[in-house]
Amino acid sequence: MATPPDRLPTIDGEASLATRAAWLYFAAGLTQSEVADRLNIQSTKAHRLIARASREGMIRVFVEGPVAECVALENDLTQRFGLSFCRVAPDLGESDLPFKALALEGASFLRQILERGDDKVIGVGHGRTLAAVVEQMPQTPARDAQFVSLLGGLTRKFAANPFDVIHRLAERTGAEAYLLPVPVFANSVADRAVLMQQFGIADVFALARKASLLFVGIGQVSHDGFLVASGMIKPDEVAELKRVGACADLLGHFFSADGKVLDTDLSARATSMSMADLRKHRIVAIAGGPAKVTALRGVLRSGVLHGLIIDEATAKALATDKPETTSGKTRSKTRKDK
Repeated sequence: MATPPDRLPTIDGEASLATRAAWLYFAAGLTQSEVADRLNIQSTKAHRLIARASREGMIRVFVEGPVAECVALENDLTQRFGLSFCRVAPDLGESDLPFKALALEGASFLRQILERGDDKVIGVGHGRTLAAVVEQMPQTPARDAQFVSLLGGLTRKFAANPFDVIHRLAERTGAEAYLLPVPVFANSVADRAVLMQQFGIADVFALARKASLLFVGIGQVSHDGFLVASGMIKPDEVAELKRVGACADLLGHFFSADGKVLDTDLSARATSMSMADLRKHRIVAIAGGPAKVTALRGVLRSGVLHGLIIDEATAKALATDKPETTSGKTRSKTRKDK
């Protein structure tokens, strides 16, 4: 069940500042002087804060510890959108694409999932953010786990998707990994049916349905977005998606700004699970950046997500919305994945 608002953890402001200082120093690579400038404190205090973070065990492979502002945003978004959990990556002062902050937080989450060992089959999407997550992961043995692709990994030209993360996950973990060597979108609904019945493909698809966790990215629908740049869809298909009100993509399914899942020809040709099947799974998405705000809002309003990993600036943008009721299923909440 959800933690009642009056029983949510309180955060020590000095400990919060120590964690942020440690994050900036160890994760963002700033000098102590730069940390002091960023936090508007004296260099001597920055040194003391970083020393405290080390002394109190916040520094391991990742900087782990509550940051007051981020925890407040996590609580806000969890309640606002009916999530089971949310993790907000502290701002590292990056440009419009906060890949490093998201990668660090996503890698920490995935490492913890693998070390806990409860999820034996994990489905993964693809994209630049997930690729950055895997690049940030240390070697994490997980030989009892299996990773499986949730979407075809080839473009229209049958070129390999450069941001298909399944092989990199296998290298970092030693786990078995299964890919779908088919285009992201088939040429027709009939072609998709044929592809999904091919020997080997059907087995991978069946394994994906058994996954207890789906770790995915969220894309925005735009003419300069990832789907077009990677050759997965054509510019005229983007125009058609925009005509019907699509603003977001999740595993080949498209969402409107108010959270409705759109019934499009393109989604019918996607080599992924149906939306009905997806709603039966525990889906954790990772995404951020100002270009993703509208897309994130649309997917969050659908109620399809179990959890969200997001950067601080984007979380603030979403937190300025009026409270929304999600259009998806009602779920019991848990802090298990934090």
